Amino acid sequence: MKGFVHLHNHTEYSLLDGAARIEALIRKAKEYDMPAVAITDHGVLYGMVDFYKKAVAEGVRPIIGCEVYLTPGSMRTRDSRDRYHLILLAGDNEGYHNLVKLVSKSWLEGFYYKPRIDKEVLAEHSKGLIGLSACIQGEIPSYILAGKYQEAVKAAEEYRQIFGKDNFFLELQDHNLREEKMVNNQLIRLANELDLPLVLTNDVHYLEQSDERLHDVLLALQTGKTVNDEERMKFPNDSFYFKSAGEMKELFPSIPAAYNNTLKIADRCQVKLDFNQLYLPAFPGTSEEKPNNMLLREKCLAGLEKKGLANDKTARERLEYELQVIEEMGYVDYFLIVWDFVNYAEKNGIRVGPGRGSAAGSLVSYLLGITKINPLEYGLLFERFLNPERVSMPDIDIDFDENRDQIIEYVKERYGKERVAQIGTFGTMAARAAIRDIGRALDIPLRKVDRIAKQVPGQPGITLARALESNDRLRTYYEEDEEVRELIDLASAAEGLPRHISTHAAGVVIGADDLSNIVPLQLQDESIITQLAMNDLESLGLLKMDFLGLRNLTIINKTLALIKERHKIEVDIDNISLDDQEVYGLLQSGKTLGVFQMESYLFQELNQRLKPDRFTDIVAILALGRPGPLGSGLVDQYVDSRHGIREPEYLHPSLEPILKETFGLILYQEQVMEIASKLGGYSLGEADLLRRGMGKKDKELIASERERFVKGAGERGIEEKTAHHIFDQMEYFAGYGFNKSHSAAYALLAYQTAYLKVKYPAEFMAALLSSVMGNQNKVGQYIRECKEMGIEVLPPDINKSSYAFVPEDDDRILFGLEAIKNVGKAAIEAIIEGREEGPYTSLADFLKRVDLRRVNIQVTESLIKAGAFSAFKENRAQMLVKFDEIYKNASSFRQQHASGQTSFFDLVEDQESFFAETVKYPEIGEIPVDEILAQEREYLGIYLSGHPLDNYKKKIQYFSNCDCASLQGEEVFRGELIFAAMVLERKNHLTKNNNMMAFLTLEDWSGKVDLVVFPDVYSKFEENLSPGTRVMILGYQDEDSIIANSILALDTPFLEIKVNANKTRNTIINEIKKVLIKYPGNCPLFFNINEGKQRKLVLSESRYWVVYNESLVRELENIIGKENCSFYK
Repeated sequence: MKGFVHLHNHTEYSLLDGAARIEALIRKAKEYDMPAVAITDHGVLYGMVDFYKKAVAEGVRPIIGCEVYLTPGSMRTRDSRDRYHLILLAGDNEGYHNLVKLVSKSWLEGFYYKPRIDKEVLAEHSKGLIGLSACIQGEIPSYILAGKYQEAVKAAEEYRQIFGKDNFFLELQDHNLREEKMVNNQLIRLANELDLPLVLTNDVHYLEQSDERLHDVLLALQTGKTVNDEERMKFPNDSFYFKSAGEMKELFPSIPAAYNNTLKIADRCQVKLDFNQLYLPAFPGTSEEKPNNMLLREKCLAGLEKKGLANDKTARERLEYELQVIEEMGYVDYFLIVWDFVNYAEKNGIRVGPGRGSAAGSLVSYLLGITKINPLEYGLLFERFLNPERVSMPDIDIDFDENRDQIIEYVKERYGKERVAQIGTFGTMAARAAIRDIGRALDIPLRKVDRIAKQVPGQPGITLARALESNDRLRTYYEEDEEVRELIDLASAAEGLPRHISTHAAGVVIGADDLSNIVPLQLQDESIITQLAMNDLESLGLLKMDFLGLRNLTIINKTLALIKERHKIEVDIDNISLDDQEVYGLLQSGKTLGVFQMESYLFQELNQRLKPDRFTDIVAILALGRPGPLGSGLVDQYVDSRHGIREPEYLHPSLEPILKETFGLILYQEQVMEIASKLGGYSLGEADLLRRGMGKKDKELIASERERFVKGAGERGIEEKTAHHIFDQMEYFAGYGFNKSHSAAYALLAYQTAYLKVKYPAEFMAALLSSVMGNQNKVGQYIRECKEMGIEVLPPDINKSSYAFVPEDDDRILFGLEAIKNVGKAAIEAIIEGREEGPYTSLADFLKRVDLRRVNIQVTESLIKAGAFSAFKENRAQMLVKFDEIYKNASSFRQQHASGQTSFFDLVEDQESFFAETVKYPEIGEIPVDEILAQEREYLGIYLSGHPLDNYKKKIQYFSNCDCASLQGEEVFRGELIFAAMVLERKNHLTKNNNMMAFLTLEDWSGKVDLVVFPDVYSKFEENLSPGTRVMILGYQDEDSIIANSILALDTPFLEIKVNANKTRNTIINEIKKVLIKYPGNCPLFFNINEGKQRKLVLSESRYWVVYNESLVRELENIIGKENCSFYK
């Protein structure tokens, strides 16, 4: 080996401290002709697999290492934050495993502010490791800086003892720091005295010297500071970059050994990661008499009997084929493991989904109860799931109800806690987030940052470079404002960097051995997670599974429980008829709120257009409702074909059996596979590889496979020209094709939820509302749906309400107590316990009987304001006036009895009469309706008994062309929008020209939206911008914001004048103007312009606004007729 090797490098996985991206780091090492390069992130091995793969691909030797934190005492004590840095490099595979073990232990056993190890555990796992003394924060440099040279000698001898002779090196670094010069002189002395080798390193935190600014901003972000904070942690200069070999050699020209030792160390680091090894756990329920393959067969045969397929020849042949493939690929234990925890879930009342993804194409999965869709019935292909032509881990993702965590605990108990972990995932800085993060660190005003961030389209995968290309306004900001230019440049440099690690929402890994021997682990929110992301774990051969929590399964379970409780029947939802036309009637109406996967406007419209009347229609709808089919015209073709408007076309008769179900169109990926198989002579495994290549637009593969397909088709009597056309069609639709297995499984869930909504509406809607408690917009949306269904949602009732929403009868649902602000589970438990003695009769009776330790002042006041005591004879106003007095009496009574004291209460037999006599309610009326509504909004999260806009409903319906909910959809509203809402919040903002503007949050019956009010509009309508004001907004929507043009107060009458664009003469217009000018005022004037079949509302200039006056009306009626002039109050 030749040259120099960097052995101390912090990549992007030293989160918000390393700014050297792995790929760029490796390219730079190659550019500098360095034969190897190390990764030594702070306390973690997050990037090791990615680093290893990319380095090998570039012909650079990867050195896997870590800069660990070492505590001077025991890692298991938590009494000192003292710690040192130490570089560990894996010399061989044993060293690699020891490094993994040490990093895991530092997190799981030694974490105290930072993940720490101690010398005792280091000595236990030191074999195969090479140690470097680290930067000036290492133990030896720290002693030197403290003037404790003999302590430094002692520490150096300990490290030599731990690592072994020639495996510990003293690090020389020079970043132009005074402290380093002092340390380096003593390190050289120490090396001579103890015969220890020296090694030259640079503490690399960024790649280029010019990246220092980015690194500084990232550090500010990490510490929650701004770059303007002089007290924050920061690096002293810009020397912490990836220097060339020449630059490094110049640092210590008189000590060539330190330079050359980098090569010697690199030459000794020979870790080889095996990406072909599998660490699959063995299923624990097998024996010599009944090995795993026999047990799997036994379970499947039992499934055949249970499903009524024992005498089905096709099913038996398919089963034999699948079992053979599963056994040959070594995945028997995998299927048994999945069967086992699904079986546990079913036995313990935990609802399991019908399947998701390609696993629904497996008959074995169906027979084991892992999925609930018969793949033979719907033409689903096993090879789409497990391809014998392509060795890859099977991937069965399972949906569970809210008890998903119970399954994870079961798996831990079954296989051992040390063998099971949840999977880590990295949150990265996407384009918008990067703007906001970097803007905060640069101390740029929040409003300015927000304005720039909103110019970045919200679409997934957007980059700042693409945003600058496509958005003229953003480009103008960038070119004209230096502060914005720096913000975007730095955000672009930070874009995609990992910001934090968190627990994957679903991923769980199960190992054949203690996972900390195979993969680095850490603690995250008291759960053990892997430091490697999902793809890296699969590369290392670990078994990854997705345990997903699906809200809709909880909804189904709770609906079934409510049905059983109310009607004393058990609905077997997994065996209902899939031909119920009442269910299809609901779907055809588009009233699909609450129906799984079909809640959006897009799916409501698709159901109305397609008019499903069979299960395969639902399968198709789920496949069609995606950007590809929608943008390609496929949806229109399919709908027209479904209704007989378009005749199906087949390029060859042999396509008809494959495409008949979808009217000659390729909708599913499985159809591409079947065409390749039946027309081109491919095996289904080979056909799956072709499908994958087409989906990825692999031009090289597509070109070679075209030739093969055409040849195979020719052998089956298909003309060459036709075969090319068929292949073109396959290639085109492969990009849009959907996984039919997934679509079929989720279609079953959609049908089940629609069935429950139709057959048991009160129970279903109660469960649906309970599932979104805490989501104000969703609760409001579902309550409006209840009203449309003829179901009334009642306010909470202290004597009847439960934790969640429950049906009172078929037409009424009671609000859940847990949905009330400040009311938690412990308080509700106390309330329900108190009810066991009978209904509460008054506020005093309630406070006398509940446990006031759990039902405190805040809880009780929240219950009053939420309307939970409305059944009592006292009104809210009376209870609130006397509340403090009643609560104080009740609390005193409780305290005296708890302490065993005798009091006047002991002499009163009827405690209720005491409360009644001592509490005299004032004779006052109920609080105003607006105040009641405001309290509902605050404590229930919604307006329940009414809405502040109710008094203006007729006016709003007439003038509005949209509502808040419709403005939150995926599509941007085209043209001028008119909608009504109430102002919830107002935030003023001073522009750089010292003009005032505002950002409003508005709410109507359907939800909330944000509104931008620029200075010109602000100055005209400032008096209408206060919170609580009911307003009519005229404006427009761009990609990111709703912009106001006019903001009218709803309590001001609107004057409408109808005008026929083609018939109204100028003389009439002039007469109208003369009248209007006579009656100037604040009532807005709308012209309703008739343009043939359409009407157009136009708000006039404010100089034509009028005062509400009967004389004005009469004069206008004389000119244009009574029917063409109206005031709307």
